[in-house]
Amino acid sequence: MTSIPGPDPLVIRSLEFLGGMASADGWRPETDLPEIAFAGRSNVGKSSLLNRLVRRKAIARVSRTPGRTREINFFKVNEQFILADLPGYGYARVSKARKADWRPLIEDYLRKTPRLAGVVQLLDIRREPSEDDMTMLDFLAELEVPTIVVLTKSDKLSRIAAAERAEAIMRGLALERDQTIPFSSFTGEGRDDLALALTGLLEAEGGETV
Repeated sequence: MTSIPGPDPLVIRSLEFLGGMASADGWRPETDLPEIAFAGRSNVGKSSLLNRLVRRKAIARVSRTPGRTREINFFKVNEQFILADLPGYGYARVSKARKADWRPLIEDYLRKTPRLAGVVQLLDIRREPSEDDMTMLDFLAELEVPTIVVLTKSDKLSRIAAAERAEAIMRGLALERDQTIPFSSFTGEGRDDLALALTGLLEAEGGETV
């Protein structure tokens, strides 16, 4: 996607942390609002992206140690939809037992959320998608969940190199251009494109326009 000038597609008027879901059969918020989930590797920059998206400094804690988030954290946005921050996966130093806990938690959430409007899957633009990334993308395709792929850390490359990497990833994953958004939490590149994509997912699911 290319940057879209104009008014903010997603003005954050209210933001409420609802709580965390720690296990597949554990607590989760009782709501009939549509939900959008954010997924990605532990070091992909998800917390920074969420903070930039909602224009807050600490909606999601930016930890120096990837893999610290162990729950699905739920936030109510504008009283109109739920943002679900899934645990980061794939961090090498996390124990096998912890990894075994996270997978059923994430899979159960994705399978059993009746109003899941879509998933934002984060990939590091500098890296080839990992085995864990491919497993997640295959799982989302199996569930036929609408998916937006965000390529984080675009500011770490030159504009030309970032464009080349985005094209290579799109070709490798057989993605359409409108499914893919280069993003920089540092510069803000891609923030409004992602916000617009989220409003599209919500409208397609039948939610209110935000």
